[in-house]
Amino acid sequence: MSDAAELVDRVRDGEIALHELEAHADADTAATARRQLVADDAGTTLDTVGEYAIDAADAEPNIENMIGTVQIPLGVAGPLPVAGERADSEKYLPLATTEGALVASVNRGCAVLRAADGANARVTKRAMTRAPVFRVTDIVEAEAVVEWVRDNRDALANAAESTTSHGELVDVTPYAVGDSVFLRFGYDTKDAMGMNMATIATGEACEVVESETTAELVALSGNLCTDKKPAAINAVEGRGRSVTADVRIPNDVVEEHLHATPEAITELNTRKNLIGSAKAGSLGFNAHAANVVAAAFLATGQDAAQVVEGANAITTVEAREDELYASVSLASLEVGTVGGGTKLPTQSEGLSVLGLRGSGDPPGANADRLAEVIAAGALAGELSLMGALASRHLSSAHAELGR
Repeated sequence: MSDAAELVDRVRDGEIALHELEAHADADTAATARRQLVADDAGTTLDTVGEYAIDAADAEPNIENMIGTVQIPLGVAGPLPVAGERADSEKYLPLATTEGALVASVNRGCAVLRAADGANARVTKRAMTRAPVFRVTDIVEAEAVVEWVRDNRDALANAAESTTSHGELVDVTPYAVGDSVFLRFGYDTKDAMGMNMATIATGEACEVVESETTAELVALSGNLCTDKKPAAINAVEGRGRSVTADVRIPNDVVEEHLHATPEAITELNTRKNLIGSAKAGSLGFNAHAANVVAAAFLATGQDAAQVVEGANAITTVEAREDELYASVSLASLEVGTVGGGTKLPTQSEGLSVLGLRGSGDPPGANADRLAEVIAAGALAGELSLMGALASRHLSSAHAELGR
């Protein structure tokens, strides 16, 4: 096996390519060689990037051409009290971020939830989607394909589910657009986020469609899924997990912790989160739910790009006679507790803080619970920011924290 310096020389001589280093050395040595080569070419140093505690081999399923790691500060907010469908708990929520004041804000929201005897949360829908697009001759042929799909759902389910021991096909919705037919497959992927599972299963089902109809597959993903792009279909139909967290806060708790009246917070939510978002043409009607989603995703090994879908959230607030009702509904939160980045050592520890590492009992329980906890964390963040805005303390809070 070669050492790092030898590998650098062999790459520079054109003997081996950058992506081939693992065939000639262990993963850490390969990463060191790449880091040295990149640093030399850039005329810089990458010493901090090279300081990491994980074994580079553990990251091989998650990264190519590894040169090191980027470390993001990790904080906790809480304890976060949330009563979900699966279990009740009060645990600290790990949040990885570089945005000053974010964890402090969510932490204040957690205090509000504790004073209000906790939040409730429920997952209302589970469906990781993949939507292939097929070519047909015309709309007459498209209609025939759509009717065949509707009449043969069981055949599609048998094909799709033959590729996985965990995934379950829950829906196939056809869409015809001229000479294109889209089939939006939805799967319950249990404790996995399930994008790869859905893709492989859908590929098998597509072979059945092609063999039994005149449709020809153009692309396994036709963008009606919709993955990692703002899309109204995700806001309406959901993707991954649709989850809502809500809380009923006594009026005195609102005024003591948020320094504003329930009526002021209700008006702010209406004018900012609802009217302002509508005027902007936003798909998210909330204050900053993506902040908590992103920080929790980074801390627990979720696919960071799917924060796009995680921002599909609506915050509602109502001042009642003796309490403030508040909720956050996230239409398309894509999370898992097995597979992908959740297996990395630091991210696995983040899940362990929540007691949600690995598969749940029954299957899917841990991913449901993670969705419930993130939704409750987003609710805490919404309450805190709305309180800061309603009391006109937002800028002073940032100034006090030195941001």
